Amino acid sequence: MDVDLIFKIAAIGIIVAVLNQLLRRAERDEQAMMTTLAGLIVVMMMIVGQIGELFETIKEVFGL
Repeated sequence: MDVDLIFKIAAIGIIVAVLNQLLRRAERDEQAMMTTLAGLIVVMMMIVGQIGELFETIKEVFGL
């Protein structure tokens, strides 16, 4: 696992949190929710790729 991945996830979290607060203060709750959801989906896609690599490594280690 790369440390850059952790920093990318943290950066996305900070950006989404700031956008969420700005949109909520502008009384755009629906757009704030969609922004949060989009950030979550982006992070999940990044994690799914890493989990796929983990399973491939496990297959190689155990010769499956």
